[in-house]
Amino acid sequence: QVQLVESGGGLVQAGASLRLSCAASGPSFSNYAIAWFRQAPGKEREGLSCISSTGGYTKYADSVKGRFTISRDNAKNTAFLQMNSLSPEDSAVYFCTADPKALCTYYTTTDFKGYESAYWGQGTRVSVSS
Repeated sequence: QVQLVESGGGLVQAGASLRLSCAASGPSFSNYAIAWFRQAPGKEREGLSCISSTGGYTKYADSVKGRFTISRDNAKNTAFLQMNSLSPEDSAVYFCTADPKALCTYYTTTDFKGYESAYWGQGTRVSVSS
C-alpha cells in the first residue's frame, strides 16, 4: 500500500504559479499511475490530470490544459503538478491519488469520474486572491 502526502499549496495572487508535490511512501511507486484532483467548497470534486506509471503518458482536463503540467520523478517517489496563471477559480484543496491501474485510460478530458483511485493523499490547500 502506498501513502501519499501533498505539499506546496498556499496563498498566492492571481497570475502566480505554484508547484504541488505528492510524496509517496511504500513499495513500488513506479508501478502506480498518479492523478490530481481538486475540490472547492460547495463544488464537486474535479479531476485535473493523470500520468502513467512511467511518466510517458499524460492527460489533462480541458479546464486546465495549457496551464497545468503533471510530472513525476520515480527515483524520488514524487509526483508534481505545476500550476501557472492561477486565478481565484483555482482555489481549492488539491489531492493526489495513486492506483496500480492505468488511470488515464479511464478518464476523458471532460470527465475524470470513470474510476476511483485506490489511494488518496490528505490534500493541500491552494488559495488565489484577486
